[in-house]
Amino acid sequence: MSASIPQRHDLLGIVLRLLISAALAIDAVVHLRLASYYQSAAPAGIGQGNLFRIEAAAAILAGLYVLLRGSRPAYAAAFIVAAGGVVAVLLYRYVNVPAFGPFPAMYEPIWFFQKSLSAVAQAAAAALAAVGLFRPRHSKTLRR
Repeated sequence: MSASIPQRHDLLGIVLRLLISAALAIDAVVHLRLASYYQSAAPAGIGQGNLFRIEAAAAILAGLYVLLRGSRPAYAAAFIVAAGGVVAVLLYRYVNVPAFGPFPAMYEPIWFFQKSLSAVAQAAAAALAAVGLFRPRHSKTLRR
């Protein structure tokens, strides 16, 4: 009986890691697809399209990290990337933040499919990463 608990625990960890990575992959694909459309608004400087590309790269790296390692730092990285994305999309949806420094004004007071898909994927990844971050760990001595 005790041998099945660690196996079930490992299986749940693997499923959690796969779901987080999939959600971050969705986020990355959406941002990469939209990036060129948003860059034209600011051809010089950092531009919103480049910010989308940076978000996509961060999501890919965090997704790979959590998929390959499944450690607390990996879950923390996935949470930071995903939760940061949720905060950004909600902020720029509901608040008209003016351009500051190298960052353009990105106010967009509408929802459309890709934006909604990305926001849902980011929220799911953040919630799942929080579960992974705070779920109890079994030590090797408990597995015997």
